[in-house]
Amino acid sequence: MSTTTSEGHSERPGRIMAGEVAEQPAVLRRILAEGAPRIRATAAAIAERKPRFVLLTARGTSDNAALYAKYLLEVRLGLPCGLTSMSTTTAYGAKPSLTDVLVITVSQSGGSPDLVASTRAAREAGAITLAVTNNPDSPLAAVSEYHVDILAGPEKALPATKTYTASLLSLYLLVEGLRGGEGAPAHVLPGLAEEILARGDEVRRLAARYRFAERMVITSRGYGYPTAKEAALKMMETSYIPALSYSGADLLHGPLAMVDNISPVIAVVTDGRGGEALQPVLDRLRGRGADLFVVGPKPQVEAASAGFVLPTEGVAEEVQPILEILPLQLLAYEVTIARGQDPDAPRALAKVTETR
Repeated sequence: MSTTTSEGHSERPGRIMAGEVAEQPAVLRRILAEGAPRIRATAAAIAERKPRFVLLTARGTSDNAALYAKYLLEVRLGLPCGLTSMSTTTAYGAKPSLTDVLVITVSQSGGSPDLVASTRAAREAGAITLAVTNNPDSPLAAVSEYHVDILAGPEKALPATKTYTASLLSLYLLVEGLRGGEGAPAHVLPGLAEEILARGDEVRRLAARYRFAERMVITSRGYGYPTAKEAALKMMETSYIPALSYSGADLLHGPLAMVDNISPVIAVVTDGRGGEALQPVLDRLRGRGADLFVVGPKPQVEAASAGFVLPTEGVAEEVQPILEILPLQLLAYEVTIARGQDPDAPRALAKVTETR
């Protein structure tokens, strides 16, 4: 299968997505070199105002990045956090009191009307508003008091890849800035990301196992849970395989009953407390004879049906999600290609989704 440009040249399906996946080490380096000082300055200004609570607002891939920020803020700062339901403001006209509340809105484009409207309403209600976007000239940035540019560069592929990892790193540096840190654990990420992305042939062989999958279950706990949700989204929007994401704890509360030895289960095993909390779930999955694919440390991969070993030794647990998603982006890409589809042109999707 190939696509044809307006000039009549044949192009390989997924060329744009593959190119943007490959850009991620360079994007991470750019954030650390150019973005980090500005993020620290923004974090310092917000920290002086001593927010008492944090609300995170986002849609789609950015919603998964916001969930990662929720874990960081609650674990690293001890700040209570919530994920907003924008319709309470945009559809129902609710006017909550948000004095001293930090509202962080995460959006690649910064153009979705409901994100802009809810952020404007939050600012009018007394909130400290921060936009985290890939577009400093966006309507969202304009209505927010503070802005963080994730510096990912133009993203043309419909499945978001580099803007996701750029958002994660930017949010990590923001949270570290709020606590007075400089985010030193993140400096190993660009080199490790290059190592992971160089293993594309390994992922391609693994993808052959799932070419004919009719559904998937993706699970994790702790910092890895946003990775599970983002991996499921990538799989669904590129290959159209129904992929259900669950916290490992929630998986045991009923959905485990649908697990069999046919439908694959992907487990994201963070090297740290999240992975330890997931261990009973992995044991139950193996007990049910699940076709278990593990992304994580070598011992966990060796105990599974298949997997991808992550270079996690010496890597802080809280930044591992920036690496965990990379082989899963590649997996979504390779499964889609193997199924004869084009990940650059998923049906029914637009780059900017204008929800209201």
